[in-house]
Amino acid sequence: MMTDLRVAVCDDHPLFREGVARTLTELGFDIVAEGGSRDDAIEIAQRHQPDILLMDISMPGGGLGAIGPILAERPDQNIVMLTVSETSDDIRQALQDGAKGYVLKGIGSGSLAEILRSVAAGEGYVAPALSAKLLAEPPASANEDSLSVAMRDLTTREREVLGLAAEGLSNKAIAIELDLHEKTVKHHMTRIFAKLNVTNRTAAAIAWNDAAREISGRTLYS
Repeated sequence: MMTDLRVAVCDDHPLFREGVARTLTELGFDIVAEGGSRDDAIEIAQRHQPDILLMDISMPGGGLGAIGPILAERPDQNIVMLTVSETSDDIRQALQDGAKGYVLKGIGSGSLAEILRSVAAGEGYVAPALSAKLLAEPPASANEDSLSVAMRDLTTREREVLGLAAEGLSNKAIAIELDLHEKTVKHHMTRIFAKLNVTNRTAAAIAWNDAAREISGRTLYS
């Protein structure tokens, strides 16, 4: 089991923040810093360089506004949002800006610990109910042509892989469906993430579905 992960917690409610920090400490995590604002989060990321920055959205300066500046200085920083917001626009922005996880407050301590370990191991995470919601809803606003242009950079095989991933298939299931090695599917997913400028499967699936809506909308109204 992965232990001694260095975690920083940023939330403007001291009792909640301290409770999360204490719980994670009891579960074997090393809490390296705490903060309560956007500026705190940026400073903590630069000064302490935690393995994971656990951050709220609704705090002074806005948690979402911290993601860009943090990743501009530390592109490999793992950021997980821990929030009450179930707003699709907040989730989309967090994922598109580079957050690796989006978790709702109220989650159990054991589940949160497992999520943080999986993110540290290179996986992304979005609460399942929120993933389904995002995939079902079009974005409130989109830059016309941007999604379809990005999709043109994908090879035929990459589109096949992404299409199956958007349907919820795991890498193993995709490999079976396309008669590929699982390692090959992982390689395709890595290239897809890079081409679409996303950091996880959910964001890639959202981009795929948004592009499909864009194309079908033009077909309908052309």
